[in-house]
Amino acid sequence: MTAQATRLPTVVYVLGAGIFLMGTTEFMLAGLLPEVAGDLGVDIGRAGLLVTAFAVGMIIGPPVMALATVRLPAKATLIGALAVFAFGHVLGAVSDSFTVVTASRVVTALATGTFWAVGAVTATRAAGPGASARALAVMSGGLSLAVVAGVPLGTFAGQLTGWRGSFWILAILSLVTIVAVVKLTPADDRETAAVSLRAQLSAEVAGVRPWRMWVVLAVITLAQAGFLGAYSYISPLLTDRAGIASALVPLVLVGFGIGAVGGTALGGRLGDRFPLPVIAAAITATATLLLVLAATASHSLIVVGVVVLLGATGLGANPVLIAQTMRHAAPGSTLASSLATAAFNLGTAAGSALAATTLTTALGVVGPAVLGAGLTASALIPLALLAATARHRPPPPTPGATENQRARPRPITAARNHFSTSAIEEQSPCEPTSPPQPAATACAS
Repeated sequence: MTAQATRLPTVVYVLGAGIFLMGTTEFMLAGLLPEVAGDLGVDIGRAGLLVTAFAVGMIIGPPVMALATVRLPAKATLIGALAVFAFGHVLGAVSDSFTVVTASRVVTALATGTFWAVGAVTATRAAGPGASARALAVMSGGLSLAVVAGVPLGTFAGQLTGWRGSFWILAILSLVTIVAVVKLTPADDRETAAVSLRAQLSAEVAGVRPWRMWVVLAVITLAQAGFLGAYSYISPLLTDRAGIASALVPLVLVGFGIGAVGGTALGGRLGDRFPLPVIAAAITATATLLLVLAATASHSLIVVGVVVLLGATGLGANPVLIAQTMRHAAPGSTLASSLATAAFNLGTAAGSALAATTLTTALGVVGPAVLGAGLTASALIPLALLAATARHRPPPPTPGATENQRARPRPITAARNHFSTSAIEEQSPCEPTSPPQPAATACAS
């Protein structure tokens, strides 16, 4: 393989930088809640609603915004999302009203979900066939890097300049990212003005009908619920059971982030060739590590090592799962990408809520890890269904047989004014052939 073939386009890294900013704002606020609560005159519990507001926006926002921006080119949508992201932070930074700040978090979440959904499609198209999981790993790596560096730096800046200072910094950096997107994102190459809005919306909805895509979303939701449900309550386990000083907890979480960076890079590199084995291995390893964490919670050194490994296994399959969601949907479906984003956040919210109920049981602070292991392992059930049915699907057409197919418009790519779709088209084994074959009905969902 040549160097040219292995090099990802620069725009993929720009999109990863955008995700870095959005991951920073998502997790940074938790470390600034005391300052926010004191400044806005509310208690910590009410200030925590700012985190909830962002989570709700990330569950509802992506699919809604994918449909709302269906007539916009990908490049314009990405620029608009970053602009709204900046506006949301400025609005929060200048307001003394808790209600307005809460609204600004919802606005920011909507922009984040939109950027994730359209950015994932843009990254896979830019990367080309055979590199979609690697491209998505770079985007997910931006989130992991936010955990390692962005959140500590954002929290530190907030403590020095006030939480509003962190908001201003993120707003300015998002404007800088807009410049990079303008310069480096390929322009759209098709016109869809003649296509009605109703036709575009129908095409997007039709693109997410395949049932295998929904099975992948079930895997995402269950795996995320188990893993991040347990991670949400890792701090009390570290301090109350493992005996680690509170001042050292951030360092442990940095180790978790470093593991996540390595895991997403490795998962993305292997995921293009062995997607289902990578997902299965990551889920199995995560469930096992959560049980080990619960069993060895009083041994601080072991706990630290397990937390670092959890960063690698718990997040390592995420880019592969997004790629699989898009593979089983219609080519170029931004709505499918947005549903993957929503599934991740739904799993996080549901898992955190369920994990909280275990804290008052006899298990105490290890309860979330035990529950998390069970939820994570349950994701293997829909994954097994996906693997079993995949064996009976027609193989993807050979490169020599796809020239005519590449020239034929697909429902989504003809309706959505984005650029080249070869990265997705060549991965979809359900493409119609020319002329249509009766076996194609086996892929109907």
